[in-house]
Amino acid sequence: MCAVKVGLIGLGTVGSGVVEIIRRHGERFRTRVGVDIVLAKCADRDASRATELDLAPECFTTDAADIIGDPEIDIVIELVGGTGVARTIVLDALLAGKTVVTANKALMATHGHEVMDAAASSGVDILFEASVGGGIPIIGPLKHSLTSNEIQAVYGIVNGTTNYMLTRMAEDGLDYDGALAEAQERGFAEADPTADVDGLDAAAKIAILASIAFNSRVTFADVPAEGIRSVAPTDIAYAHETGYVIKLMAIGKRTSDGLDIRVQPTMIRENHPLAQVNGVYNAIYVVGDAVGETMFFGEGAGSLPAASAVVGDVIEAARHIQGDCRGLVGCTCTETLPVRDIADLTTSYYLRLHVCDRPGVLAAIAGIFGDHGVSIASVIQKRAEDGGAEIVWITHEAAERDMRAALAAIEKLDVVDAVGSVLRVEEL
Repeated sequence: MCAVKVGLIGLGTVGSGVVEIIRRHGERFRTRVGVDIVLAKCADRDASRATELDLAPECFTTDAADIIGDPEIDIVIELVGGTGVARTIVLDALLAGKTVVTANKALMATHGHEVMDAAASSGVDILFEASVGGGIPIIGPLKHSLTSNEIQAVYGIVNGTTNYMLTRMAEDGLDYDGALAEAQERGFAEADPTADVDGLDAAAKIAILASIAFNSRVTFADVPAEGIRSVAPTDIAYAHETGYVIKLMAIGKRTSDGLDIRVQPTMIRENHPLAQVNGVYNAIYVVGDAVGETMFFGEGAGSLPAASAVVGDVIEAARHIQGDCRGLVGCTCTETLPVRDIADLTTSYYLRLHVCDRPGVLAAIAGIFGDHGVSIASVIQKRAEDGGAEIVWITHEAAERDMRAALAAIEKLDVVDAVGSVLRVEEL
């Protein structure tokens, strides 16, 4: 058994978890897995991280190039994040003939094609299990266990921040601002929560999952994303009244005319397994033509869960090095499927309006729906505290472009004071 030397770049939350796991289980890796993982050198711009993690001086550097240029290091772990410096680190490491393990969702969702090509050219591995779902194994199963299937759909709750917020809003009636403040206080949300609450984090993750599941390149720019800023406790209550819950869903579906890829706050049936995923937990629901319906569930973020996925990739990469079979599973994007325009989406809709409480309002709005080919499935009308009325409409399936046109006309009605929320309804 030869030693496989690893260089770790980035000693933040996940990086410190990687150090802890390798220290805790290094002997177990040797005796039970058959690989000798040696954490040879770590790099971070903050020199104090070496002291905090009790790293020997000779095993620490503030310059990532020291790791990339070290001929004895076999595997480089990139945990810097972002698409600037991290892209340079990953490409330089691959060019130097080193296997790379990363948790960088932004990099793989934006520059995945370039990174995969660089790995193939050098005949090495690029592994990125931790880029989606934290500690949940999903990329490996899609590339290996489920490769005998034609994947028909992938549905994901892949952002713990927004799932925690929606759970608190549903269980305790918090509004958006209150739920966000609590999530930030507990460390579940960043000071700038934009990437989470606007659906951008989930968009990067579904781009990665869709590329693997459907064997066709999907990038972050291809994914239309809507966040949860407009979701109110009122919407959650109406959803419950009609048998639904609201989740921020990352959706990928294979259709006859291309791929349906999107991130949206979505109403799903209360009895669906994804509806039971609460708090900071994540879940990915995969439908294959042979396996049927499967769900992968667990902690989607945090130091040790994400580090678990990183170290799992390191062990897999070390096995490939020992067996001289690097580059065994490279890029799986062997097809070129179009990503459908969101305007071509066909689904049901939830619409909440604040209107004047007077005769003929329902008929006027229903008439506009009818003019645009949008059929109504149900209507709820309640008096508002200000003397107006609140109307909730749930439609049958309609085209997105028709719904948008109808909504534009409805907003111009004198009797409509405000559009509260527009949500998609997904019958999984």
